[in-house]
Amino acid sequence: MDFRQEKNVLIWEHSQERIQIEPWGKDSLRVRGMVNGRTKADALNALLPPEPCASEIAITPEQASIRNGLIRAEICPQGTIRFIHNETHQELVAEVWQKFPQPERRFKSVAGDLYRVQAKFKAYPDERFYGLGQHKHGQLNQKGCIIDLLQLNSEVCIPFALSNRGYGFLWNNPAVGRVELGQNHTRWIAEATAELDYWITVGDTPATIVENYVDATGHAPLLPEWAAGFWQCKLRYETQDELLAVARSYKARSLPLSVIVIDYFHWTLQGEWRFNPQDWPDPAGMVRELAEMGIKVMVSVWPTVNGASENYASMRAGGMLIETNRGIPAHWILTDTNAPGLPAPVYFYDATNPEARNFFWEQIQAGYYQHGIKVFWLDACEPEMYPTDPENLRYHLGNGLAVTNIYPRMQAQAFYEGMKAADEEEIVTLCRSAWAGSQQFGAAVWSGDIPSTFEALQAQVRAGMNIGLSGIPWWTTDIGGFHGGDPESPYFRELIVRWFQFGVFCPLFRLHGVRQPADLDRYWLSGGPNEVWSFGDEAYEIISGLLHLRECLRPYIMEQMNAAHEKGTPPMRPLFYDFPEDVTAWEIEDQFMLGPDLLVAPILFEVATSRRVYLPAGNSWRNPWTQETIPGGQWLEADAPLPQIPVYLRNEANLPIIP
Repeated sequence: MDFRQEKNVLIWEHSQERIQIEPWGKDSLRVRGMVNGRTKADALNALLPPEPCASEIAITPEQASIRNGLIRAEICPQGTIRFIHNETHQELVAEVWQKFPQPERRFKSVAGDLYRVQAKFKAYPDERFYGLGQHKHGQLNQKGCIIDLLQLNSEVCIPFALSNRGYGFLWNNPAVGRVELGQNHTRWIAEATAELDYWITVGDTPATIVENYVDATGHAPLLPEWAAGFWQCKLRYETQDELLAVARSYKARSLPLSVIVIDYFHWTLQGEWRFNPQDWPDPAGMVRELAEMGIKVMVSVWPTVNGASENYASMRAGGMLIETNRGIPAHWILTDTNAPGLPAPVYFYDATNPEARNFFWEQIQAGYYQHGIKVFWLDACEPEMYPTDPENLRYHLGNGLAVTNIYPRMQAQAFYEGMKAADEEEIVTLCRSAWAGSQQFGAAVWSGDIPSTFEALQAQVRAGMNIGLSGIPWWTTDIGGFHGGDPESPYFRELIVRWFQFGVFCPLFRLHGVRQPADLDRYWLSGGPNEVWSFGDEAYEIISGLLHLRECLRPYIMEQMNAAHEKGTPPMRPLFYDFPEDVTAWEIEDQFMLGPDLLVAPILFEVATSRRVYLPAGNSWRNPWTQETIPGGQWLEADAPLPQIPVYLRNEANLPIIP
């Protein structure tokens, strides 16, 4: 067993295992462990190179320690690590030791130079965990949960956890695995990787922890102002004429509209990334007309390649497709536009390959960008394939078990770098998945294909707060849910109103979904109507008012987007982010702050016309519906008839909630 110092890095070695701890950003340390000296590829790292920072290293026969600002790591001769707040001397988190006391840190060989790696830490009875991307489990505090580290439709894997004990923890590894946030331990597992790699930061407030994390993984660009408005989408507009008719109707009704979306199957074939000229005869003219109305066009782009497409052969020969380790190389069986209803094998392009990303962007330029389209929807970018079997995938960067979770970040990177090379500055891609650092590439995330139910709406509130704490400030949902909404149903009409009331206060404001009548067995067909006037007169009156409210709120929202750009501050966040000293604020899971001045308490249950609301202590709160000013630090019962959502303005804030 041996301690030593190399420059500002503390190293412990025993047998074939090596642990190195080094300063990595303000009040932060990076820990890497390996056997036989092997390390993972630099491209699989979420962390940016840090600014130079000094560390204090002390080595004695009994213990070694390294300090960087507020954080100190201590490691005993047997290799067990504990992390301490350097001013309060409180233990933040410590590895579990099994014997003598050796750590429960394990490397098990699985394939070639890859290992199944686990790091096991103590559990603390008062600990709460937040962040970890976006999940459907409906929990804000995820203590007690087991979270699969695998990208899936509506399950976004960002392995960063914020603890109420005053630290943030990034599992800096895109391998498939899981995290167990148990009552008896916290355990992180990577199923196949070359090394153990995690990063830990300390902050006296949740805001400081998130700021340190975003400094380490990258800041989001400033959101373009047009993106703060209303986005219209449905499954799907089948023709250019249909799309233009909807846009013209919005303008005829004097309804605000910033973005209109062309969803899937507008193309010739998957893997050709261009409009079918039969249905979209003049894309450039369409873009010009919409621009004159102040509307941007977003186009859905899939990373799939039909074997019959013109690009398949060259992409296969050039190593631009994800390979399989066994069986046929196809990843999914889907119908396509050349033969609706007939199954065809499709393949995913390899976004981990720089040459493939460049080729992909060249096709996007030729098929869309040249027509003036500059906003892209990166659907199915988990990548979504059936069956879900990452072990059978072989990427440019390595085995699927070891690298697959980074795919959505590299898909966003392809578009960001392509747009930058074309001298574009306003870059937004709508992605169904993300990984640590995706925000730096202009990735907005939506919550995937969720059902049209109040239960799903309840989960969205928690999901939106957690992904904001995971570094992704640009977030949205399919307002009304994706699956199953019937515009003629009283249940759905109530749901769509309540969802719009939630959505108007989300970072991005976007309507989407496959509405009834729809035939999901023939998914190339369009779903039912999904414009704001599609849900009856009562709903339309309320929803149209919310569209105008969003317009009035846009200056305030852009202030929050500037804070997200500069400091990583999530626009939508839990109450404890702004009020960490209020113990009750840490327990609230169904309210959120939009910026520092607006508390939102959405209605999340069918036929509810009131709800309990907690107002954080140390402030006064004004109800804009009644103009009543209420002292904080108390619960109240808020009225919420269908046209009304409970919102409260902090102290003297003056925002235009009521027309």
